[in-house]
Amino acid sequence: MMKDKQLELRPTPAADGRGRAPSASNHADGSVEQRIADVDWSVVANALDDRGYAILAGLLRRPECEALVALYDDRDRFRSNVIMERHGFGRGEYRYFDYPLPEPVSDLRTALYPKLAPIANDWHHRLRINERFPSTLTAFTNECHAAGQRKPTPLMLRYGRGDYCCLHQDLYGKLVFPFQVVFLLSQPGRDFDGGELLLTDSDPRVAGCAEVVSLNQGDAVVFAVNHRPRQGPRGFYRANMRHGVSRLHRGARHTLGVIFHDG
Repeated sequence: MMKDKQLELRPTPAADGRGRAPSASNHADGSVEQRIADVDWSVVANALDDRGYAILAGLLRRPECEALVALYDDRDRFRSNVIMERHGFGRGEYRYFDYPLPEPVSDLRTALYPKLAPIANDWHHRLRINERFPSTLTAFTNECHAAGQRKPTPLMLRYGRGDYCCLHQDLYGKLVFPFQVVFLLSQPGRDFDGGELLLTDSDPRVAGCAEVVSLNQGDAVVFAVNHRPRQGPRGFYRANMRHGVSRLHRGARHTLGVIFHDG
């Protein structure tokens, strides 16, 4: 961001379809895979183009969220535990799952990837990046492993009072899938206060901006991992994005992060 540009703070769009894919919450029955299939992915693509993120409202039900939270205390599920304060990442902790991933996490990763891969390829086309992504997660994972990126990157995060996460990007190697998905597993106002997801957009040509993304329990948000295309007078160029979490004022906040490239 240019030093003489002022950071603009913009509120999250209201639940009126702007930045959201509302069809995900309209199917109380059926599998998570069916709910993902029922999302209007053209709305998701438009929201990602417009602001670098899209909300999938109500993708998970409360019992599904609680079952995922319960995984956090099963240490055998995870390959590493990170105390954020020790590394200057903020305050709080997170754990990376090990292979084989728990079935709910694997199912979400497998079902979301083929919906996002065409959008990712379109972004690379506009940004004149030669790399293209295969249509299935299995094929992409094989590419990651062939490149030496063999560690699974889906993770669970837990924040308590006073915890926060500094702005960052989740890059683990040469191969990077352009999107990741975060699921809020706790309910704001009931389980915690504060702890909003923060997204920043640093553009070398115009003033940067930041957004506070308000989510409910079971909502997912898709956002750009490192950069997104912006239209300029000579074509598309890269606008840099980072994400973080504001300080928690009360309670405990759990999230599931689904990253598609291995590390």
